[in-house]
Amino acid sequence: MSRIGRKPIDIPSGVEVTLNGTEISVKGPKGQLSRTLHPAMKVTIENNQILVERPSDKKEHRSLHGTTRTVIANMVEGVTNGYEKRLELVGVGYRASKSGNKLVLNVGYSHPVEIVPEAGIEFDVPENTKVVVKGIDKELVGAVAAKIRAVRKPEPYKGKGIRYENERIRRKEGKTGKK
Repeated sequence: MSRIGRKPIDIPSGVEVTLNGTEISVKGPKGQLSRTLHPAMKVTIENNQILVERPSDKKEHRSLHGTTRTVIANMVEGVTNGYEKRLELVGVGYRASKSGNKLVLNVGYSHPVEIVPEAGIEFDVPENTKVVVKGIDKELVGAVAAKIRAVRKPEPYKGKGIRYENERIRRKEGKTGKK
């Protein structure tokens, strides 16, 4: 059995979970998320806990077991606390600002890059070289943060670009002189 899949998910107070066939809906203080789960996985709610069971030990069912449980746990965590990804801009003249709800990046191009947030995503710019992506859907927060990072990926020679906070960039040695 999957160790992760076996673990029950505790439902915190203030969170409402409803099951409708393969559709699961989680409602909490930060918002509401719903998702269609794989029809083979059996999800039940007992004693204020969510349990995920698999029908057999087939490889497909084994791989879906832990994934399904983690997806549901992330939904519960998202509607209670939310998720955030922090990015930093490294480079001379690289800066970020907020214009309304849009994020405006000046990262060495001839024009500023504007990024419009998707539904359920919020941008925060605590400093002009730091960006925080916030939301309740972990998958969406990670995807939007990756989209922002892709505007100017960190390069290995000088380390300039947009990187995740605490991300290590492996540096390369530049050219050596002609001998």
